[in-house]
Amino acid sequence: MVPSTQYITHQTQGDDDYPSSDETDSDDFQQLRVNVTRPVYTQDQFDVDNEHHSRQHTTLREWAIRKRKRNACSGECLKRNLYKFLPFTKILQSYNLKQDLIKDLIAGLTVGIMHLPQGMAYGMLANLPPVYGLYVSFFPVLVYFLFGTSKHISKGTFAVVSLMVGAVVEKEGLCPSSVPSVQSLGELMCKVGLATATTFIVGVYHLLMGLFKLGFVSIYLSDPLTRGFTTATAVHVLTSQLKHTFGVPVDRFSGPFKIIYWYTDFFRKIALTNVASLIMCVLCMAVIYLTKEYINPRVKAKIRMPVPIELIVIIVSTLMSYLAKFEDKFSMIVVGAIPTGIPAPTVPPVAARFNDVFVDAIGIALVAFAVDLSMGKLLANKHDYHVEANQELRAYGITNLVCSFFNCFVPVASLSRSLVQEAVGGVTQIAGLFSCCLLVLVLLFVGPLFEQLPNNVLSAIVIVNLKGMFLQLLDLRTLWRASKTDMMIWLVVFLSTVLIDVDIGLFVGLGFSLLTVVYRTQAPYTSLLGRVPNTDIYKDISIYNCSREIPGVKIFRFECSLVYANVEYFVKKLYKKTVNPWAIKKMKQKLRNNLNSRSVQNNDDEIPTENQVCDLHSTSRSSDLRILNMILISPFRYYAGIM
Repeated sequence: MVPSTQYITHQTQGDDDYPSSDETDSDDFQQLRVNVTRPVYTQDQFDVDNEHHSRQHTTLREWAIRKRKRNACSGECLKRNLYKFLPFTKILQSYNLKQDLIKDLIAGLTVGIMHLPQGMAYGMLANLPPVYGLYVSFFPVLVYFLFGTSKHISKGTFAVVSLMVGAVVEKEGLCPSSVPSVQSLGELMCKVGLATATTFIVGVYHLLMGLFKLGFVSIYLSDPLTRGFTTATAVHVLTSQLKHTFGVPVDRFSGPFKIIYWYTDFFRKIALTNVASLIMCVLCMAVIYLTKEYINPRVKAKIRMPVPIELIVIIVSTLMSYLAKFEDKFSMIVVGAIPTGIPAPTVPPVAARFNDVFVDAIGIALVAFAVDLSMGKLLANKHDYHVEANQELRAYGITNLVCSFFNCFVPVASLSRSLVQEAVGGVTQIAGLFSCCLLVLVLLFVGPLFEQLPNNVLSAIVIVNLKGMFLQLLDLRTLWRASKTDMMIWLVVFLSTVLIDVDIGLFVGLGFSLLTVVYRTQAPYTSLLGRVPNTDIYKDISIYNCSREIPGVKIFRFECSLVYANVEYFVKKLYKKTVNPWAIKKMKQKLRNNLNSRSVQNNDDEIPTENQVCDLHSTSRSSDLRILNMILISPFRYYAGIM
């Protein structure tokens, strides 16, 4: 082993073993170089020469003792767990009635006004009567107030999850209708049972994930995956609303490629379009879009809240439909009877419907969790507080379990409502309580006034709100420049979701995303680095033309952790980009054999030395002289030096 020494040499531009001055910075140049020589260790040799300790591994018994001490019955333990499982208690401690109450009141009433049209529209999107969307806008907000850690998200209806629940409700053969296009009471109860059973099972999934601290699962739902998936679901949402927009009776289809069959049947029946329904829907879409895009940005700063154009459109359309008898004169389908009051709690038919919905509930649980948590973290980072993923999972689970007893389908945080609640000054989830006060008035007294509301108006609201999702198609241009792999993830989940189905597409995209992780771990990018002139910066020589390699030195970069799955790839790329010691060994042996044969012919027993062999090879690769010497002397030392 070489003794460990270090010394300083005064090197001028005439030295041969380092780049001369004309290759570095200037013509007249003298620089001190520090050369450090130390032993090349193996791990075992290093451990012998240096005192060390083994890693501490906690046994199950030690873990149990620590947990028991931490949760021993005491006032401090009770207080800590109370704050942990009921976060609202800690929020109320720091609540300022004079400053925060008026802000939450304004935010709550603003979001409550948004809940009315969106709840009714997304209730219809879930293939249920619109009033069930209002239930989802009311009950989950109350429960989440008690258990949630986010101060700003607005729980309620969400387009993507409403569509996924609607796909479960509309499964062929589960709720057969005796008369086409007519929904009997028995069919309605069957659909409500499917929706509530799905909500209950999603709640169980979320609660189990929270209890087992699986909040980290959200990291596997990458941004390209979720954005590609939500864009694909926007296509399905738009498809589901076209029949209401055009007033065309389209048959139901299920299974892979059902969207193709649906559009085939739709265009076959396009001649049956209800022109009055189409015109009214287009007018409503134009009014809502123009107000949101051009009027709201100008008046928002003055009135501190957006113009509730959706609610205004619903009220005006209901009055027009009632006065002009749209249902009778133009054959428009209207909302119909809306029951008043709060629904009595009923047990969801989980046992009877478990086999029908438990697989679909997995995809819905993942999507709902990803949307909720990402929205919560976005607003929490903006306002400097922490959203705890595992407690959020427990809150989602309890919310779904409780609300499934009140005829609710799966609630999710809405991007638009959450941003509005935060923008108008909402401070805590108390804003949600004020929105519930407004909704309970609608459920108790106002609901029947919307019975003459045309369904195509609700479709117009849904379609306009899809704009943000369709704009995510522009991600492809950005991903093409940034990462081809991420672009492929986006395309795979988008195409599989659109062409196959919503739930299957999510799992296909997730599987493909995990495969790309495996691929990028097994075959990461490798490069040789060179020094940028006049700096101490080293860059990839295949990308930066200005970077120059140091003669006799190869700097190999491996853009991944070295694990068992990529060891062979590492060695292969290392040998390819630097020097293959086994090829040198074969060349050395071949040269030695040639010299031996010449020695025999000349009756000369001289055997070539290491330096002779290296000198012969250096004629072709003089720039790699140092690394060749190192490899020829000890290939294993070279490998240990890298590690």
